Amino acid sequence: MKDRVVVTGIGVVSPLGLDRHTTWQNLVAGKSGVDQISSFDTDGFRTTIAAEVKEFDASQFVGRKEARRMDRFVQLGAVASLEAVQHAGLNITAENSTRVSVMISSGIGGIITLSEQVGVLGSRGPSRISPFLVPMMLPDMASGQVSIMLGAKGPNYSTVSACSSGADAIGQALEVLQQGDADVVLAGGAEAAICPIGVAGFNACQALSMRNDDPAGASRPFDAERDGFVMGEGGAVIVMETLKSATDRGATPIVEIVGYGSTADANHITQPAPEGEGAARAMKIALKKAGLQPDEIGYVNAHGTSTPLNDKYETMAMKGVFDEEAYNVPISSTKSMTGHLLGASGALEAAITSLAIAKETIPPTINLRNADPDCDLNYTPNESRRTRINAALSNSFGFGGHNASLAFQRYDD
Repeated sequence: MKDRVVVTGIGVVSPLGLDRHTTWQNLVAGKSGVDQISSFDTDGFRTTIAAEVKEFDASQFVGRKEARRMDRFVQLGAVASLEAVQHAGLNITAENSTRVSVMISSGIGGIITLSEQVGVLGSRGPSRISPFLVPMMLPDMASGQVSIMLGAKGPNYSTVSACSSGADAIGQALEVLQQGDADVVLAGGAEAAICPIGVAGFNACQALSMRNDDPAGASRPFDAERDGFVMGEGGAVIVMETLKSATDRGATPIVEIVGYGSTADANHITQPAPEGEGAARAMKIALKKAGLQPDEIGYVNAHGTSTPLNDKYETMAMKGVFDEEAYNVPISSTKSMTGHLLGASGALEAAITSLAIAKETIPPTINLRNADPDCDLNYTPNESRRTRINAALSNSFGFGGHNASLAFQRYDD
């Protein structure tokens, strides 16, 4: 028998709030975090909107000197980690430090720092490059910096699987705990790619919404008039631990995490496999590992990017998993409010799924007003719904054909 694994703490920094409580309240209220980009001049850009984290100052949490040596994605992950640890009531000591692991992923890493330093190279020459360029840009640095900050000495690494990165980090953490290699893991994701090269790059591959005159209505998963995703940024970290660890230290489980499925499309660098074949396999693997039947799932937090192919094929994938029951399963895409946090999206949505189970509330898919015959399931349009959820899935898919699905269930002792 593998150890049961529970979530005991959640930390969130998102476009909807600087903590989990504010983020959750705005989610269930159906508020959008999308607005005109304020972090740089968007003159000449095809897309001028994004879901930015507003009024964020990492120095209040990690200190001014330390914050200056962190790319923004690391800052977001560090602050989310501190909230998660506090929420879990976790005290890392010399006695338990080697049994505490950190796995915080990023799909892109320190692109803001890298792009700024490329500018320095061009304008001022190689001798003026910051000595912190490399350690600030590496995608593993959120995980590494949090480990240093907290003194956590267990397994420490960052999965990089594009927009599946955060979900894969949590899935890998589940397996590390079940294998007995750690007692506690801080797992999640952090991303900050809203910068000129980030927006221009995604525009170049025609992935972003260009609904610039309607920011709040731009992210519209499963809607017939969707035209691309909206970039978001943020960090989300959950404290996962064996049930024995949680019980021994008197922690209160929020939910239990029971399954993880990971697959590859082997199809295309940016497009999902036809009919969502790889996505369906990931969900089926997660359900099998969890020991759950499809009809036991009471909620799916969809990847739901607001792109034409993802939403169509994810819908087909869910039909392949749930058969006729697919029409009865409540689904939502919270990217309609948070935007797409890229490598951090799976972590944020795992946190949201955990809160949905604990708080018995399904967040809505906002901006869903025009029916698409290819997307005909129950996406919880525009208003949240109160209901008991015994088990749920959270889906994440990424460029390169990566698919990840996480299964959670209500904790019963």
